Amino acid sequence: IGHLLIDGVDVHGESNPERLINWYSTIAHVPQNIYLTDRTILENIAFGKRVNDIKIEEIKEAGKLAEITEFIQKIRYGYNAKVGERGVSLSGGQRQRIGIARAIFKQSPLLILDEATSALDSNTESKIISNIHLMNKETTIIMIAHRLSSLSKCERLIYIENGQIMYDGDRNEVLLRLKKEKKI
Repeated sequence: IGHLLIDGVDVHGESNPERLINWYSTIAHVPQNIYLTDRTILENIAFGKRVNDIKIEEIKEAGKLAEITEFIQKIRYGYNAKVGERGVSLSGGQRQRIGIARAIFKQSPLLILDEATSALDSNTESKIISNIHLMNKETTIIMIAHRLSSLSKCERLIYIENGQIMYDGDRNEVLLRLKKEKKI
């Protein structure tokens, strides 16, 4: 059992229990399988916010960066369209883009993308990755991916095999080592 230290402070420290809750609030996470409620696209992007507190301009900007705007403009009711239970009326890629828009909308200093673009075609994935990397230089982005194309904008790569860190370093350096060992 270990400790999670942020700036040298244990986030699970018993002397300040709200530290962990505060830390959670600084993270936006996009898992491979997005949780959607049987509500509107707007409410799913602004997940956790009261409808009266939502600024549609911010939702639209997040949708634009997540490359979901064109789809939303084509469907009946647009941002007010219901997605169905768990997003049943949407494709996997549409659900992922709504999840990405949700994370962008949250504007957290830490963004974790865990196979967040696995259901997208390479062109859409490339656009979204570029958009995310342009949105805020103060945001730390951690990307977990099997496809190397997902990591095209990353500065540092950590290659894990069988639960062990095999390589950790500059993107080009790690890719070169992987090519030499014929792992890619």
